[in-house]
Amino acid sequence: MSSSSHATDVTPSPQQPPRRPSPSRRELLRRGAAVAATGAAVATLRPVAVRAQAPAGPAAMRSPQRVVNLIAAAAPETPSPEIIALNRIAFGPRPGELDGLMALGATSAERLQIYVDRQLNPVAIDDSGCDAIIAAQGFTTLGKSRAQLWLDHVTKPSVTWDERMLPARETMQATFLRAIYSQRQLVEVLADFWHNHFNVYGWDSWSAGTWVYYDRDALRGNMLGNFRQMLGAVAKSAAMLYYLDNVSNTSAGPNENYARELFELHGLGAENYFGVASTVGADGGYQHPAPKDSNGKPLMYVDEDIYSATQCFTGWRIDATTGDFRFDDSVHAKYSKIVLAQNIPSGSGQQDGETVLDLLANHVGTARYISRKLCRRLLGDDPPEAVVQAAADVFYAQRAAPDQLKQVVRTILLSPEFSTTWGEKIKRPFEYTVSLLRAANANYVWSDSFRYKYEALGQAMFNWRPPDGYPDRKENWSSTMPMLQRWRLCNWLIDSWKIGGVGADKDNLRIDCLSQMPASITTPVAIVDFWAQRVLGRALPADERQPIVDFMAAGRNQESSLPADQIKERLRFTVGLILMAPSFQWR
Repeated sequence: MSSSSHATDVTPSPQQPPRRPSPSRRELLRRGAAVAATGAAVATLRPVAVRAQAPAGPAAMRSPQRVVNLIAAAAPETPSPEIIALNRIAFGPRPGELDGLMALGATSAERLQIYVDRQLNPVAIDDSGCDAIIAAQGFTTLGKSRAQLWLDHVTKPSVTWDERMLPARETMQATFLRAIYSQRQLVEVLADFWHNHFNVYGWDSWSAGTWVYYDRDALRGNMLGNFRQMLGAVAKSAAMLYYLDNVSNTSAGPNENYARELFELHGLGAENYFGVASTVGADGGYQHPAPKDSNGKPLMYVDEDIYSATQCFTGWRIDATTGDFRFDDSVHAKYSKIVLAQNIPSGSGQQDGETVLDLLANHVGTARYISRKLCRRLLGDDPPEAVVQAAADVFYAQRAAPDQLKQVVRTILLSPEFSTTWGEKIKRPFEYTVSLLRAANANYVWSDSFRYKYEALGQAMFNWRPPDGYPDRKENWSSTMPMLQRWRLCNWLIDSWKIGGVGADKDNLRIDCLSQMPASITTPVAIVDFWAQRVLGRALPADERQPIVDFMAAGRNQESSLPADQIKERLRFTVGLILMAPSFQWR
């Protein structure tokens, strides 16, 4: 994960207040760590003793004292189920969305069930507004078939590097647009999840050219469908076949990369790995060493299962002419294999690999592993075992159903724990950025400048090179550099991100805070409370609220109206501080 920054600190010079000195943005970020630092920032660090003679007053943001204070901070108050839903089923609320959710029913439980069922039926949601925004971009690859992508962006004579990369670039841009503007928010949340689960580095010369197919058909096309169908679509995609080297897997030169990740990451998961134990019994015959279920089937896998599965996938290829999947029997290992105590007879050809996929998709361990990952994404880093097991039970019982994954996700989202769990995850960079743009009602447009600023946060789109996907625990995103880059991005979006071009509005900011606030709101307290409600859907905790009110007041009475010029000057920075506050980091 890259932590290098392409951004610059665009914090303006401190403003001199008309009366008594008040904190500038830079001073507030240094002194008011309860506002500037996320409460999860050091959740896994051990507290260290504070010196008895530590200087009085708030410690500097990055001092040892400040680290202790953050660790000792109480867990955040759990918001309403509606707020939780909009931050975990969606990428945070856009203006008006909380009101819309509140109007769905008479109780929180009723509203949540209606909202979940709507989000789980995306084809019934009118998304024409987002569709129009995407259509206006002039993308040329998003509607192409796999065969056309292959012809135009992989095998075309003298194809340029830019042409090869275009499908991946347009998918990246469309992903941001959908996450920001789409009404089908759960689809976007799940697309992010499955891209990490079936991670492929998207900027390879082989994967990028067919990336539209991988995103649109293999993942999005199956995310609310059947896991076995998704597993097969991924296994036969050019992106995965090249990324994990199965295109070079032959009987004479086996390459176990895909088979190993299929077991460890895509299917059973490392939690069901029994080790390197031999499958040769005391009598010299086959004996799987892992614990068995009531039918004698292994509950876990060993390395020899991977070795045999590797042979099963020999000959799985991509047709060099069409880009479609094909099977090459000439390089396939034709002898019999045993995987998870299942005998796979010789001469079965492509079916060998299909059988392995069947075994994994129909395994109780896979049901539990996939359910746990979904719960970790949708609830918390260490989800309650009761929810994991309930989801796993549905996964396994409905493993042949065409809407299996839809039923699993519904089980998780409507569990009692979903509406009572908070403060166990922080937003990853993509979630933070999109939720900021949604909350601030940004006039978003893709640009290289935006990409450079965003990628400095450490989660560049489709850019994780190892096969395990971007980390999904809060400690991976809460150290100093990831937080610093969030603040830099927020500063840039709030203070320097302009319309550009040559029009009369070229110097206008793309996040126009002033026009979004009623003119009648003029006191520092009212301004901060309005924007907290607007951004968070709830009030800020007192320890976060007061420093921001102080900043907005600039030394004036916090209950008295501010001059219009001071509101104009300081408002966007005040909103920026709310967007940097701990409360905005949680999900």
